[in-house]
Amino acid sequence: MSKPRVDLVLPVHNEGASIAATLHEFYATVTAQVPIDLRFVVCEDGSNDNTVEVLQSLATRLPITLITSTERKGYSRAVIDGFRATTADHIAFIDSDGQCDPNDFRAFWETIGDNDFVIGYRNPRRDPWVRILMSRSFGLVYRRLFDVHSKDPSCPYLLIRRAALERILRGNVGILKQGFWWEFLARANATGARLVEIPVRHRPRAAGTTQVYRLRAIPRIAAEHLRGLFTLKRELDSLR
Repeated sequence: MSKPRVDLVLPVHNEGASIAATLHEFYATVTAQVPIDLRFVVCEDGSNDNTVEVLQSLATRLPITLITSTERKGYSRAVIDGFRATTADHIAFIDSDGQCDPNDFRAFWETIGDNDFVIGYRNPRRDPWVRILMSRSFGLVYRRLFDVHSKDPSCPYLLIRRAALERILRGNVGILKQGFWWEFLARANATGARLVEIPVRHRPRAAGTTQVYRLRAIPRIAAEHLRGLFTLKRELDSLR
């Protein structure tokens, strides 16, 4: 019998120093532990280092569908484009910075069962204190607007069924240009998706620094996210 296929989506921006190790480790570990046909869907997002060249070389040795862009789309748009390029019945997601441990994937596969999707919560979280503080502060507003009971709404590690993903991606998805997972969970909750959370290990970045939450950009990102939350709230309320 053929193995069930899983499309694993990763958005990538300026990860030339570590993306080869991340993909090789994930593929070798997961395929050794879980009886699946694992394929990568890599959405490269306007990198200005050697990321594209590294990915093109990797695509000759690993099962990679590569989407490239000469312009920077931003995190949310890269994730959405990656999701929409998938064709498997099960879709997984990790960030490309090496912080998601491939040894955790087996628990996702064993937990999905009749649920719509499984998402991780980082235990403990290995991000700089400023990112953790931002998430906690943002979460106070988020939870007042949306009835989402999640331990870690911004965790970028999940496994989802195609039917559930297609329901979640309807509408004006991508309102939160950097805070995609907050929006994703709010939309998932609005569709009545069955969600299970499991603890995952969270490792330090494999190389470099965060490509999104640079200190000088935080005030702008915070303001954009707050405006986006109220826009998202109006859209989801209108669907009731």
